Amino acid sequence: MHEIPATWMRGGTSKCWVFRRADLQVGDLSIDDVLLRIYGSPDHRQVDGVGGGTSTTSKAVILAPSELDGVDVEYTFAQVGIDEAKVDWGSNCGNCSAVVASFAIREGWVPTNDGETAVRVLNTNTDQLIVQRVDTPGAELLEAATENIPGVPFPGAPVRMGFVDPAGRSTGQLFPTGRVSDTIEVAQQSVTVTLVDAGAPVVAVSASDFGVRGDEDTHELDATPGLLARLEVVRRQAGVLMGLAESTALVARAVPKLAMVSSPASEEHTDLTVRMLSMGRFHPAVPVTGSVALTLAAGVPGTVVHHLARGDTAGGLRLGTPAGCVTTFVEEHDSVPVVGVVRTYRRLAHGSVLLPDAPLLPTGSA
Repeated sequence: MHEIPATWMRGGTSKCWVFRRADLQVGDLSIDDVLLRIYGSPDHRQVDGVGGGTSTTSKAVILAPSELDGVDVEYTFAQVGIDEAKVDWGSNCGNCSAVVASFAIREGWVPTNDGETAVRVLNTNTDQLIVQRVDTPGAELLEAATENIPGVPFPGAPVRMGFVDPAGRSTGQLFPTGRVSDTIEVAQQSVTVTLVDAGAPVVAVSASDFGVRGDEDTHELDATPGLLARLEVVRRQAGVLMGLAESTALVARAVPKLAMVSSPASEEHTDLTVRMLSMGRFHPAVPVTGSVALTLAAGVPGTVVHHLARGDTAGGLRLGTPAGCVTTFVEEHDSVPVVGVVRTYRRLAHGSVLLPDAPLLPTGSA
């Protein structure tokens, strides 16, 4: 039995266990083995582990101070499988990113300033630099719950996150195929898609191509006969076109993400309605990395997103999500674009999680 120091935190609309990188080095075990057993996977309930049984609550944040110039903290995100004995390292989680700055400051890795402290965070999954700003009056971290965001019923401590020059971090190009739109065949139907890589690789499709309005409740969409299966076919074909995998069977569960978008109703104060998939189901709000990709795609004529967005999106995007409006911002620093959003976080618990001895897989597993 091993005790592993850990902090349980909410970041944005997700919950994650936060670990120091060195603490996950346990004997000859891989980090994948350690995380799967800690979380209680594979099991749809994760009843014998600390996983929450959903895609937004089966996540890990792994941190270490950085020795790289211009970087304070290195951050690796892990999406821990639930029914599958698999850890997905292929993308970042923008919501979970919100916990990094405060954790690093509490660990003493980053000196604070009086008023506000900027923490330069490198996400190692995507080689993405994220500048996170938190309140530090009197050079002390302030974790007072002063900000509300859609999808979270209680206020939390705010963190302003800017993704620095986010285009092409996974594939090398903002539009990995070199085109602003592509065509994918699904169920003998041609579907126009936009494949965009910013924050995370995302495939954007029009809700109307799938026979839905696009503003339905997530439970209704999850239950729509054949919808998830058709979207998964598109997502996997898009993954191959983006160069993320050699075949549809090898496309990861978590990446690319898929955004089903539509124009908002005239009475809504938003620019775009979005329903995004997360690990095969519709997300209760919107992944932060997905909002970054949609924001950049909205500014390029010819994309599915630009065609459906309303209003001037040059300074950011107001996204209508199942949880409410999420607003992004676009800035420029030293001639480099920065796309971001304000999230909140909260520490939920701190202590240790227990890694039992063998077996690491359930009885009867291969």
